[in-house]
Formats: sequence, C-alpha cells, structure tokens
Amino acid sequence: MSSTYTIVAGGASRSFPDGDPFLAGASAEADVVVYLQGARYRPDATRAAVLVELDTECLGVHTGEHAGDEGGNVLGFARYRNGDDPPSGLVELVRQPRTTDSAIAAARAVLEGAGLEVVVCTDQPGRIVDRLVRPKYNAALRFLDEGLATAGDMDLTCRLGLGYPDGPIERVERGGLARHHDVTRALFEVFGTPAYAPARRAVVAAARRARGDGDAS
Repeated sequence: MSSTYTIVAGGASRSFPDGDPFLAGASAEADVVVYLQGARYRPDATRAAVLVELDTECLGVHTGEHAGDEGGNVLGFARYRNGDDPPSGLVELVRQPRTTDSAIAAARAVLEGAGLEVVVCTDQPGRIVDRLVRPKYNAALRFLDEGLATAGDMDLTCRLGLGYPDGPIERVERGGLARHHDVTRALFEVFGTPAYAPARRAVVAAARRARGDGDAS
C-alpha cells in the first residue's frame, strides 16, 4: 500500500513541529491527506484516508456523531509528546465505530512508512497514554502537597526502584503543569473520575498562565 500523503497545515503542530522529516516527506497530491492542528478538516470520500491531528478533543468534535454510526475514512491521530520535549515515536490512531479497515491500513502505511509506531484506539479523551499517566502525575502532586515525600525522593524512588527514566514530578513539571491541567480537566469533564481532577499545583499553574505570570505550556 502506498505511503504517500499530502499535508494541510493551519498552524504549529504538536505532532510534527517545524523541521520534522514528516513535513518534508509530503507530496503535492496523494490518496491520504493529513490535517495538522489549526487546519479546518474537510470531508473527502475520494481519499483512502483522512487524518486529523487531535489535541485533547475527540475526533467527533470534527466529524460529528450520530447514534454510534459515525465513521468512514476519517481518523484522528496524536503523536505522544511530553510538553516541549521532542515528540516520541508513538502515534495514537483514533478510530470511530464504523471506521473502515481500508482507511486504517492506509493511515498505518503513511505513519509507519515515516518510521513511527502506531497503536489504534477508540475515540475517547486522553486516548491511551494520557488516561494511563495523568492519574499517576496527579497522585504524585497530591503526595507532594500532603508531605508524603519530597519531589526529589519520589522521583529517585521511581527511577531506582521502578526503573523509570525519570520521576513523576520532574516529568510533569518539564511537560508543564498548566498543560497537565488542560489535559486532566478534559478527562475529568467526560469521565468525572476523581483521579482525573487536576491537582492543586496544576490549577495554580493554569491560573498563573492566565495572568501571564508563569507556566505557558
């Protein structure tokens, strides 16, 4: 299957920032079209697949939904990235109930052809990665507030005891506490689970961002 694609760009992309090889690899015309953040998605049934870059929102925000019958050749995607760290090699590919197998195959061919690892998930806020890691960051931030341990001790425990490359406090702070607030708030609004409620320090960071005083991630 062809791995050629064309890009419709509207602004800065979290998945493919300026200079990313994926941008340079696009063709002027192809059977797969990739809409990057800021570009308004347009349905096109003639394409093998249409990919829409997502932030915290669901794909249904762009396509609309109706009684669980939504789907076709349109998929959402997001390349996992911790704040302003370089994007990882993982892409979460978002399908809807009636997304076609041929569209998934075409999307995989493009993304895997660019050297990325692809996982497929349903259209849920947070997809896979954020739904797994954000509650852990919230717990660590709450432990810090409760005085359970210092940030350094929690991070050291996770690095040495669990083999993680970095600890939860250093990672969530590097990714931006205001950004963490935005992601967890989007999860909490849908699921209402206490584990997704933004931790106090994330709420503070978001308030400082709104004042222009701090974290702008």
